[in-house]
Amino acid sequence: MIGRFEKFTYAMTEITRCWNKIAGDEMKKYGLKAPFATYLVTLYRHPEGLTAVKLCEMCAKDKAEISRSAALLIERGFAVREDISGNGYRALIKLTESGRDAAEQVCSRVNLAVEQAGNGISENDREIFYSVFGIILKNLNNISQEGLAE
Repeated sequence: MIGRFEKFTYAMTEITRCWNKIAGDEMKKYGLKAPFATYLVTLYRHPEGLTAVKLCEMCAKDKAEISRSAALLIERGFAVREDISGNGYRALIKLTESGRDAAEQVCSRVNLAVEQAGNGISENDREIFYSVFGIILKNLNNISQEGLAE
């Protein structure tokens, strides 16, 4: 069992490290760090805009991180904050034209990275992998919220 734990932990750590390196390299041209790739792609998929709370949920980041990141995206002209309630509460974060252009480039590069990372994997194996990966994620989420069974 420890062997499985070590393999899983090492693989997840290495995947995260590699992803951060790839995303960081791609985001340098925009003067942004790796996590911004996820924010740009997520906002691009939601042209109607997202609240900070929704962006937190979708990117699995805390509110402070999203607030700082949204402020930087706005400062750099990649996004705007659209007030929908009259008091700034639940404002929508939307990409600007330059933000959409950057996000399109990032999406293109992300798709290329995913395609190259999956070289040699059949469509059937890919479907099984994502199914199993989803089950593991669901189980780990349950354990992290409820604790380990005795």
